[in-house]
Amino acid sequence: MIDINESVMQFLLAFVVVGPLLGAVAALLPAPPGLKGKSPEQAVLRHGVTVTGAVLIAAIVLALGFDHDQPSKMQASTDISWIPALDVRIHLGIDGISLPLLVLTALLTFLCALYSYFKMPPGPSPKAFVALLLVLESGTLATFAVLDLLLFFLAFEMVLIPMYFLIARWGGEQRTRAAWKFILYTLLGSVVMLLGLLLIGIKAGTFDMVALATDNHRSLTTSVQVIAVLAVGIGLAVKTPMWPLHSWLPDAHTAAPTVGSVLLAGVLLKMGTYGFVRILLPVTPEGLATFAPYLAAFAVVGIIYGSLACLALAKQGARGDLKRLIAYSSVGHMGFVLLGIATMTPTGVNGALFANIAHGLITGLLFFLVGALKDRTGTTDLDALARETGAALYGKAPRLGGLLAFGAVASLGLPGLAGFWGEMLALFGAFKPADGLSRPAFLTFMAIAAFGTLLTAAYLLVVVRRVCMGAVPQESPKLTDVQAYEFAAWTPLVALTVLAGLWPAALLGLTDPAVQQLLAGGTR
Repeated sequence: MIDINESVMQFLLAFVVVGPLLGAVAALLPAPPGLKGKSPEQAVLRHGVTVTGAVLIAAIVLALGFDHDQPSKMQASTDISWIPALDVRIHLGIDGISLPLLVLTALLTFLCALYSYFKMPPGPSPKAFVALLLVLESGTLATFAVLDLLLFFLAFEMVLIPMYFLIARWGGEQRTRAAWKFILYTLLGSVVMLLGLLLIGIKAGTFDMVALATDNHRSLTTSVQVIAVLAVGIGLAVKTPMWPLHSWLPDAHTAAPTVGSVLLAGVLLKMGTYGFVRILLPVTPEGLATFAPYLAAFAVVGIIYGSLACLALAKQGARGDLKRLIAYSSVGHMGFVLLGIATMTPTGVNGALFANIAHGLITGLLFFLVGALKDRTGTTDLDALARETGAALYGKAPRLGGLLAFGAVASLGLPGLAGFWGEMLALFGAFKPADGLSRPAFLTFMAIAAFGTLLTAAYLLVVVRRVCMGAVPQESPKLTDVQAYEFAAWTPLVALTVLAGLWPAALLGLTDPAVQQLLAGGTR
């Protein structure tokens, strides 16, 4: 790691949060005279790649300058009074919990911008597309960097409008219905969440998340914590999404353009689970302990429900949509994240954070691949894909087929790849939950979740068999294999999936000290 001055670290974090917003404003400005007649559409798409690339570089330098010997300490902190009457502050900082999510967001947004430069989804002006993409990035990065409850809420809500328009204007069939369902679900959940955040801040006398966590919840009575967890938890559960508040997700994914699905699955779903870890675990532990068995129960129902829905979509003749199938798989995968959080143990919470990153990498890759299949065949319907490819994607486009199989086996949790460790640690956490939680109940949840991993393997292998495996039919149409721009966009996700699977200590070394400190009484 490199030694970087604290003031430089503060500037880098501020740039990571605000830079995309400034880039969005610049994208909407008229093109300079020198660009006229030189494809202004490509110029603004190039602008998106440049801005997201600069933000990614800043995030990587931030990670390199991060003091890895003290990952539980808030670093690159900025604390400025904003609304003195309410004691609301512009408080930014990163620790071992938020840093990986910050880098993941910057990486996925850059890859989406790069992919869009070569394969812009059909729809209105590229200017609006790039601006919305950058506003979405800014809101997501701010969610992981802010340390004030009201700023967290503002950043949390900031992503809704750009994602709504990305689905409604650049999406596929039934995009308007899916976009409205997405925003109504999340807005209704957020209204309840705001009431819970206000309750915490008013009763504790501060909205500062570090102060609330370090105070070790002494200023909040158990009854206040229970009410706050119920209110805040509903809003976070909708965004996660937790069963049975998940029904907006399959529609949104099915209608969204490729890059919209990548960011929705890879980044936006992490905001909900991050809120559980950053706010509810340290600030309202007694309230969360009250609801932990119910949270775990909903989590394992989601694991089984998501897997059974995927099995139903994968079978022949079901006319299952591959994007919808991957969306339902996210319900199951996020169930493991919620199960790990519900254990309230370092092992379980570390597993949840690891599974968050793994899901972002793997599911982001899968949505890229499904988008590429749709571009080549014109469909994501599994039956139609099987006919178009002759169930022989390996033979017709071997690199594309190999990547699809890689994404599938990574998603099912094959040892040696990133998907394995998060689910395994969540199960270990359920084996021995925190003191005060019913061990027999959590052992039951562990057994059900473990069975869910078998169902996950079943539907993903069915998908691979139906799309990839078979003899190449004679006189079948050719399929273009992986292009150079696709290779550039997907290689980092493949490499990081392998690296995280083979070297989990690189991520766990960041998260574990921060989680230990969080559970012991807050960050310093």
